Amino acid sequence: MSNYLEQLNPSQRLAVEHFTGPLLVVAGAGSGKTRALTYRIAHLLRQHKVDPENILAVTFTNKAAREMKERVENIFALEIAQTKYGQPLSLLSESDQRQIHARVYKTITKNLWIGTFHSLFSRILRQDINKYQDEEGRTWTRNFSIFDDSDSVALIKNIVTKQFNLDEKKFEHRSIRYQISNAKNLGLAPQDYFRKDPNYKSRTISEVYEEYQRQLAANNALDFDDLLLVPVRLFGQNESILGYWHRQFTHILVDEYQDTNQIQYELIRLLTTNGATVKKDWNWQNRSVFVVGDADQSIYSFRMADFKILLNFQEDFGDNLSDEQTETMIKLEENYRSQEIILRAANQLIENNTQRIEKVLKATRGIGEKIALYQASNELEEAKFVINQLVGLKEDNPVLTWSSFAILYRINAQSRSFEEVLLRSNIPYIVVGGFKFYDRQEIKDAIAYLKVIANPSDTVSLLRIINTPRRGIGDTTIDNLMSAAKELAIPLWEIIKDQTSVNSVAGRSAKAIQQFVQVIEYFQEQVNQLSAAEILNQVMERSGYLDDLRSKKTDEAEGRIENIMELFGAVNQFQEETDETSLEAYLGNTSLASDLDNLGREQKRVSLMTLHSAKGLEFPTVFLVGMEQGLLPYNRSLNDPIALEEERRLCYVGVTRAQELLYLTYAKERNVWGYREAKNPSQFLTEMPKELFKGNLNRRNISTNKSRPTNTNAENWSVGDRLLHAVFGEGEVNRVLGSGQKITLAVKFTGLGLKIINPQMATIERLK
Repeated sequence: MSNYLEQLNPSQRLAVEHFTGPLLVVAGAGSGKTRALTYRIAHLLRQHKVDPENILAVTFTNKAAREMKERVENIFALEIAQTKYGQPLSLLSESDQRQIHARVYKTITKNLWIGTFHSLFSRILRQDINKYQDEEGRTWTRNFSIFDDSDSVALIKNIVTKQFNLDEKKFEHRSIRYQISNAKNLGLAPQDYFRKDPNYKSRTISEVYEEYQRQLAANNALDFDDLLLVPVRLFGQNESILGYWHRQFTHILVDEYQDTNQIQYELIRLLTTNGATVKKDWNWQNRSVFVVGDADQSIYSFRMADFKILLNFQEDFGDNLSDEQTETMIKLEENYRSQEIILRAANQLIENNTQRIEKVLKATRGIGEKIALYQASNELEEAKFVINQLVGLKEDNPVLTWSSFAILYRINAQSRSFEEVLLRSNIPYIVVGGFKFYDRQEIKDAIAYLKVIANPSDTVSLLRIINTPRRGIGDTTIDNLMSAAKELAIPLWEIIKDQTSVNSVAGRSAKAIQQFVQVIEYFQEQVNQLSAAEILNQVMERSGYLDDLRSKKTDEAEGRIENIMELFGAVNQFQEETDETSLEAYLGNTSLASDLDNLGREQKRVSLMTLHSAKGLEFPTVFLVGMEQGLLPYNRSLNDPIALEEERRLCYVGVTRAQELLYLTYAKERNVWGYREAKNPSQFLTEMPKELFKGNLNRRNISTNKSRPTNTNAENWSVGDRLLHAVFGEGEVNRVLGSGQKITLAVKFTGLGLKIINPQMATIERLK
């Protein structure tokens, strides 16, 4: 292990060899921050003989924690193999390898405190929560339960509807859960929440919050936010407990420091300083706080993350000197992920932000290909272009698999057009961090309405929507109705559409059921007069579904509304492409959505995800789509300089996911809220150097050269000629229309039928 530090670059080595005191490591994208963290832990253990129990390393995911432990364990296992057996670990027998890893685990990694904030501090609470009481004198025991989000929402719902009898539209339970969570992340008790913004609604929410806390205590339970808030309050109440944990954790490491919130920061501050607030009183002997992060990759403000915590590290803990003079900050700028052209674009883009620590990503790999920039006429052409490109790249590069490609977008609703083209092309894919478009709750709800209108005997769909949105139809009533239907051996619809039957079985819920039936019957009568798109639009309004979402006023609800509007766009698109407007025809088409459901999990798949979900990942080829003003950057940020900077960071994260090839695409128009809307290219495109781009090229030229193909003279085309179109792929000229320079071509494309194209305008090339 004597030469293990030789694997580090100079900046990484400086960070790893730092022993005591505060240190901020500004780690650019792809700069090897995980290596710096794991080697630092190993160096503390080996070089400075720090006891494993004295090291606290905080990550933001369980996966990252597992990876860190495995890397530390491997460093020591490699050394033991070399010193004990005189050969590399990989050459030893499986039995010897297992024995070595077991030894390292028992003596080192088992005793390291490596994990997420929630997992680490729940361990502390298991030991000391019996010494804590809240502002009302309530106490917990060590065998406390942890309520997950669904438990918390259910509890709040019960308080809102059954105890306080509040209007669910004004006091939506998920929205209140979100407000309470935010309050806890800011360290606010129920009374503090009301004092912060005194009005009727905040007073009511604070009362729900108070009752929620009372019931948590009655159940000897904590929610996820309490796992961090309670330790802060416990440390504030009991100096001896804080002192104990301060003495135990002499070396504290925090990954992704830009993503910490105020409560998480306070936990680190208390453990590091033992609660002392004056810098000169802090004792750094045999003690360190080592934080790693990058303000340029801070994209989670909606989760209460505050990147200013990282920006303020030098003032809070460090020497507060300039970047050139400081001894408490190191920058990792060497990038091991991306080609130089991609990094040059990323560097120039992020320089437009003002709230950051200056750094420049430096390439350690080749120059790479220029960034492909493509303007599509609409979102469907954008999707076809992207899928055509990745198919071509895979054909040209046998080493690539489908998992070599990622399609990144700003909002979940954008996945729909790409999913549809992937399905038609029989290409396996996975929606990372979310549901497939047609598997999302709101989409399944909307489709269920359409199915019941078309086929009221579809009891599965009927059960899904009879009380969605909530109409006061309880589970017991539904069970009674189902029992009657089963007894009579008829569909549930036959029971609920009969007023006498409903009055007899449903009791107080009868009126709500009859109103629901009236909505469905209205559209059943109109099914031959209205198009599928018109039915979808109207049923979402008349059923109260959209009003229910609007009343929630949360980001989640807004995203669900956007997805329904995207579905409306999909129905319109289906009608335009097929000239079929009937509800029956559209519902028959939606079966495509499940064609790949039975693919094996082991199969390599194209990754689709939002930019927020892409953080920490990397791919050989990245398609960053929807690069339009109002989408990226998002509409709500355009008049807010702080929000606009976060959108720029989001774009920066997307660009720096690419290893080899980067494609940026945007559309001239896009279906927005059911209407075609002209779009302008994103301002972020103008903030990257023009010379790094190659524009609107077809697939072959993107993958093999950097010059735009010239179209063959219009007069030279004949029936039977083969061509390659940038979006539609290979086709054959079926007919030449017009004459001279004004000809157009009727081209038959495989799987797409005939399309009329202008050879002077289209990006095509002749195939021999």
